[in-house]
Amino acid sequence: MQFASKILTLIVLSMQKIFAFPLYILKFWYLEAPKQLLSFFISLDKAFLGVFSLPLMLKTFFRPWKNEYREGLVGFSIFMGVVIKSLFILADLVLFIGLIIFEIILFIGFLIWPFATFVLPFVKL
Repeated sequence: MQFASKILTLIVLSMQKIFAFPLYILKFWYLEAPKQLLSFFISLDKAFLGVFSLPLMLKTFFRPWKNEYREGLVGFSIFMGVVIKSLFILADLVLFIGLIIFEIILFIGFLIWPFATFVLPFVKL
């Protein structure tokens, strides 16, 4: 009797786990994974800004290019620094906006993926 009782208990526990498995998947896919994905995107954005030195370009915007402080060249160096840094800042912003758009598309695609796998086979093209 005890052996049969233990077997029955194991069967009931395994059935509970089987029925709870879809809830575990949904919990992972819509609660845990998006948090981790967003934290990854934040660290990726920080690394991007660090590699392309956008904050540094903004801090040193009106300083002379290449720290050229020789007499007679300071004004020209400041002007060239503003021009060149403006181009770099513009290029950095274009790339950063592209990265943000890519991250948004990836995040939305990640959230839609489970529904798409069930819906798309039934869509007539």
